Amino acid sequence: MRAFRLPTELWTLAALLALWEAVVVVFRVPEILVPSVRVVFDEIASNPDFYLVQSMHTLSNTLAAFVLSVVFGVGMAIAIVSSRFLEKTLYTVLVALNNVPKVALAPLFVIWLGTGNASKIAMGVMISIFAIVIDAVLGLRSLTPDMIDLGRSMRGSGLKMLLKLRLPNALPSIIAGMKVAMSLSLVGAIVGEFVAAQNGLGFVILSAQGMFRTDRVFAAILLLAAIGTTLYYLMEVLERALIPWHESQRHGTARAPAAVVPKA
Repeated sequence: MRAFRLPTELWTLAALLALWEAVVVVFRVPEILVPSVRVVFDEIASNPDFYLVQSMHTLSNTLAAFVLSVVFGVGMAIAIVSSRFLEKTLYTVLVALNNVPKVALAPLFVIWLGTGNASKIAMGVMISIFAIVIDAVLGLRSLTPDMIDLGRSMRGSGLKMLLKLRLPNALPSIIAGMKVAMSLSLVGAIVGEFVAAQNGLGFVILSAQGMFRTDRVFAAILLLAAIGTTLYYLMEVLERALIPWHESQRHGTARAPAAVVPKA
């Protein structure tokens, strides 16, 4: 019978938590600066319903922003690749917006969309969509001339070439952009909650900071780390399911995302 073995990632996380606990205990770090792991877990265990509700609120905004960024990002990439005019205009606008610090735009989203979920989702889309566009454009343009000639020789229309050749060929690049965009969507949701919110883990951090509740701040940060890590590995599962034929999967190594990380 094969012995059960914990994944290396879990051992790594456990080691980091043990190191955190050891440093706080050995060096007697004041709890108001850095609480111990035990104190942080006690805080979460004492208010499980509260942290679950706040986590689900942030998670829902993150997933909504991610889905919208994928839909609009891939759509924009197809438009950019298909039109020289859009490449010179839309692509330029996206690059310009990407270089604007997103925190500076957050108050405008609150004015335009209110303090509800819409402004948080919009902030998540604004931060994450560029990663999708840049990787999708790269993938759609990477089709070899031989494959293009083959498609044309078989009388493939523009739509068929897109669906049968360009999109499957671009899938590894698109998924690489999605892995980056998932993390950036979470960042965007938190930025939106920092600016104006009545719930969510970003709001928990901001309100706890005002009360010098360091344990609550670290509890929210720990939950954010757990959410972000889980979403990232779910994207890896999706990657293995969609592109098992790709070289990165055959060699058991993840493909490095080619996207330029937007400025928060």
